[in-house]
Amino acid sequence: MRMWQQLEEGFWQKNRVSTTKDVTDIVAGIIDQVSKDGDKALIELTEKFDKVKLKAVQVSRDEIDDAYEKVDPILVEELENAAFNIQRFHEMQVPDDLWLREVEPGITLGVKSTPLERVGCYIPGGRAAYPSTALMTVIPARVAGVEEVICCTPAPVNPAILVAMDIAGADEIYTVGGAQAVAAMALGTESIEPVQKIVGPGNVFVTKAKMMLRDVVEIDFPAGPSEGAVLADSSADPAFIASDLVAQAEHDPSSASILITDSEELALAVGKEIEKQIANAPRKEIIEVALKNSGYILANDIDHAIEMMNEAAPEHLCIVTRDPLDTLSKVRNAGSIFVGPYTPIAAGDYASGTNHVLPTAGNAKVSSGLNVAHFRKTSTVQFLTKEGLETLAPTIRKIAKTEGLIAHAESVNIRCPVPEKKDKKSGKKN
Repeated sequence: MRMWQQLEEGFWQKNRVSTTKDVTDIVAGIIDQVSKDGDKALIELTEKFDKVKLKAVQVSRDEIDDAYEKVDPILVEELENAAFNIQRFHEMQVPDDLWLREVEPGITLGVKSTPLERVGCYIPGGRAAYPSTALMTVIPARVAGVEEVICCTPAPVNPAILVAMDIAGADEIYTVGGAQAVAAMALGTESIEPVQKIVGPGNVFVTKAKMMLRDVVEIDFPAGPSEGAVLADSSADPAFIASDLVAQAEHDPSSASILITDSEELALAVGKEIEKQIANAPRKEIIEVALKNSGYILANDIDHAIEMMNEAAPEHLCIVTRDPLDTLSKVRNAGSIFVGPYTPIAAGDYASGTNHVLPTAGNAKVSSGLNVAHFRKTSTVQFLTKEGLETLAPTIRKIAKTEGLIAHAESVNIRCPVPEKKDKKSGKKN
């Protein structure tokens, strides 16, 4: 299969990365081992998969301080700049802790929003270090008001990731990666107390572990191998488009990139640009494999292209059309949207302040990217006076009796007795 190819409509949806039975069996075994052996399992699995023999599961304060000495001071400064932008954007999302509104006399309704108490963030490692993901997961949790935020990342931990986790405000950092890290955060071990929710992206093993442990711990959403999509017409610059598609392809061999356009001339020009741009790319081998899962789809017109893109529901979506805001208004399904030729996906990955932890594999149809709401839960509130209850009483009584739940009706009657009716002939109360 050629690296840049024309795809049939629906190709991307049909050929998404899916976990095999082998992955499921491996992850099930890891979860069972962590459940039974705790820290011992984490140490053994880290040596098996990461070729690192851990002396301790948790990273010490001294190790974090030492990481600052190993990281370029300019990088530290830019991580702090990015952290500021991420915090600023997520602070815009914080809801009121409590709002109440009187909808009728004596009937006040509202919502109480409460942060989770303990959350786990998974920070990928392995093929590449992602200090940006530490910022993207920990900072929103902190902004949301979570009391304890912990991080797990594969060993050996890149110093830049340690620095980023510290800048973001992580309370605890553990040198554990893969499905075993997810299992540890969900089930707990001698060193790691269980969390209420796990967030963050990962490979197929991490994603599978999150999905398999959903009956034990809440998760954000499936966030697997990266996806980049571009919706463009003939006005777009082929070099710009190619750069975004190549950027997503360099994440992982399982990453996917797609262009949907009504211009065959543009699509072919993008293919030529991709060949130029990857010729000397440091991660060329990974990009070439990823691009075999990628390509372009020709649409009849832009509205048809939008329809296909909504069906694909990509993780990242670039809109490069003559009227990008009109196109944006018609997009329903995408994790994060990048509007106009000068808005590369990398802006959201690192610096603009929006979150790059996003749903993949079509899950943008039903899931939102990571945000403050993921770290809070809501309780509805109702506050009635006797007058308010009397207003609702007839409705409650009738529906409760229809459902055969007489005690429900009586819980109203004991507070607001049913008015006695007078016999019209005798005038006596019944």
